[in-house]
Amino acid sequence: MPKWLEIILEIVKLTVPALVVFFTVRMVIMEYLNRQLDLKSMELQGERRQQVIPMKMQAYERLSLLCERINLPSLLVRVRQDGMSARELHFAMLTTIQQEYEHNITQQVYVSPKLWEIIGLARDNAVQMLSLTIEATGPDASGREFGNQLLAFIQKRGTLALDTAFLAIKREAAILLS
Repeated sequence: MPKWLEIILEIVKLTVPALVVFFTVRMVIMEYLNRQLDLKSMELQGERRQQVIPMKMQAYERLSLLCERINLPSLLVRVRQDGMSARELHFAMLTTIQQEYEHNITQQVYVSPKLWEIIGLARDNAVQMLSLTIEATGPDASGREFGNQLLAFIQKRGTLALDTAFLAIKREAAILLS
């Protein structure tokens, strides 16, 4: 066998095992690094979740408070003053509902789009009930008549959209906590 062929054969004998070892070590190191990356990612995700949960819970609390504050019977008690006309009371209640909603509008960042839609529908429903009541009593009626008509209208309707919104808030918060 020629000398140059022996040299090439010797080089191949040394190179092939070295290449096998190199690629095996490379594969093991890559697998180890991928696992470390996955662990770090899970750790960061857990930390983020621990930071986000309190903010989400605060959003649920604030939205629950929003529902309570724009709940028409409690809003009527808070806003109505002696001597108000139906128009004045209607305007004061609409203004309060809008202010409460705007004050909590940033909470939509922390809740699901579906829940925020339910909150918006509940607000719209409350506004609609006020509009129907002012139409029924007339703007020149007294605030007391307006209030009585509103309470009668609420009693007739039964479950309010705000009740549904409050239940949706509780359900979504329970899912977050489980």
